[in-house]
Amino acid sequence: MKRWIPASALLLAALWALHGLRVSPPDTASAFDTLAFGRLPALVNGRLQPLDTVGRNSLRVLSGKQSVALDAGRSLDAAAWLLEVLARPSVADTRPCFKIDHPELRSLLKLKPEGPLYVAFGEFAGQLDELERQAQRAGSIPAASRSAFEKALLKLHAGTTLYRRLKNSLHPEETTDMAALVADYQAALGPGLAAWKLRQDGKEPPSADLERIGRLVQSFDFMASVAHPLVIPPAHPETRRDDWSSLGTALLEALQTGTLRPPVNAYATMVTAFALDRPEDFNRAVETLRRSLEPSFRSELARARREHLYNHWQPFLKSTALYVLVFLLACCSWFGWFTLLNRTGYGLLGVAFALHTAGIAFRMILEGRPPVTNLYSSAVFVGWGAVLLGILLERLHRDSLGLAMAAALGFLTQIVAHNLSLDGDTMQVLRAVLDTNFWLATHVITITLGYSAAFVAGFLAALHVLRAFFTRSLDAAAAQRLRRNVYGVICFATLFSFIGTVLGGIWADQSWGRFWGWDPKENGALMIVLWYAAILHALEGDWIAERGLMNMALFGNIVTAFSWFGVNMLGVGLHSYGFMDQAFLWLMAFVASQLLLIGIGLLPRSATPSRSRPR
Repeated sequence: MKRWIPASALLLAALWALHGLRVSPPDTASAFDTLAFGRLPALVNGRLQPLDTVGRNSLRVLSGKQSVALDAGRSLDAAAWLLEVLARPSVADTRPCFKIDHPELRSLLKLKPEGPLYVAFGEFAGQLDELERQAQRAGSIPAASRSAFEKALLKLHAGTTLYRRLKNSLHPEETTDMAALVADYQAALGPGLAAWKLRQDGKEPPSADLERIGRLVQSFDFMASVAHPLVIPPAHPETRRDDWSSLGTALLEALQTGTLRPPVNAYATMVTAFALDRPEDFNRAVETLRRSLEPSFRSELARARREHLYNHWQPFLKSTALYVLVFLLACCSWFGWFTLLNRTGYGLLGVAFALHTAGIAFRMILEGRPPVTNLYSSAVFVGWGAVLLGILLERLHRDSLGLAMAAALGFLTQIVAHNLSLDGDTMQVLRAVLDTNFWLATHVITITLGYSAAFVAGFLAALHVLRAFFTRSLDAAAAQRLRRNVYGVICFATLFSFIGTVLGGIWADQSWGRFWGWDPKENGALMIVLWYAAILHALEGDWIAERGLMNMALFGNIVTAFSWFGVNMLGVGLHSYGFMDQAFLWLMAFVASQLLLIGIGLLPRSATPSRSRPR
């Protein structure tokens, strides 16, 4: 019976992993097809993406989540929430989509200190003037000098600004029937333009016609100035395919052409149908718009569908859950049923790694780029490399150490990536200096694999220290295996870090005209190479033995973490395009944990450590 458990677990995990690759339409004809709406393409910050992604990225900024929790355990997905904000702002204002947890900020907004963590816009809308005043004051303070309250204040101010822009993207906020407003505008275009021409000719035009068109133009001009997603495709895709515009801008363009383009009427019909609870009209308008885009924008529609599928599949979230399960199985295997739990964990780790790999491949297809383009994707790729090394180590030794290491680092790097995604889009358009697939595929991947190996060596060293100090399980054979593994992985880390650093210098020479400039990021990369070279030299010279190797590998975690994240918090240098400051406390906590492990590793033990080198 037991022999079927690993195969059954593997089959169930594989089926669960594939779940989400097929997204079903609504069950009834009377339901709004928010899935089809979420697949519609839009341009945001220079990147074409489905409206589902616009909703997810917006929610990440507001609440750190990708859905809105409702009562009775229900939730509102990103596309449905975005549709409410765009078409039913009065309802959207009641949805708890803003995360406000700072006590001073809650007091400023007159929210109850013990109230829910997630609040609706309508609960603090009356304090927006005070929020704006305080945000202007906080914005004048240098970033390095801002308090936690001021950072939370500016984050909320950015969120409310985004939210209000969304509410006015497809219709003026005070309008309830956008289709009627657009029809009125279309009817007013002819007389209004004629009246305007009469005024230019020095004649007296009908004042009613001018006032009518002027009132509408004023509303549309405000829409054009604040709109967030650009949903109207270019009129001439054969010349400029990326020249997308907002609905307000497209309405204003009619002043020159005299007619409205079909996507304008489709979106106006969508907004009105959703606001007035007419699902059949809404679904028909979505399908009409999709069909009108098909002849000229087939590639854009396909790209939006692929990203929509990626959003719903969530391969990284699934792999994270499997990593937790694998780690538990690996730990339990040391207390009994080793073969059964080890085989089961190894199979599940394979599924998790396949999901991890598929997620990276999916992102590469969507972006048309190598796997690492920003800090988010570097965290995902560092975890992938660590898991791959863990699988190889487990394949060699079958002692569950590789399982535990791979699962732990896979999980931790996915948590880091999740927190990095809270700033919004994780597939931003690259800066000009990074816009080269060759160097992204060589320098960046090579040095990132060096990061992976460095953390693997440090994690194995942590296992050595903990087992040696807290358990009796580290016998001579186990210690010898760990020494060999740590030594081999450090050799790998040194080689890849060195090659990656040299390639980075060549890239810098091509981009900035110098191979080396003592930039903080360059110094961080050099620190990694020098530290791991120092470990190898210390081993070769018999200056360190088993405990010295492990403690130096642990300190390597600190060096690598500083190079990977720490220098990005400085906000200076030519590499400051990866600037971040919200992870400082977590970085300091990680450094403290490694120093604690080093301290434990330095404590005296009853047994004398071996001085044999890991050959």
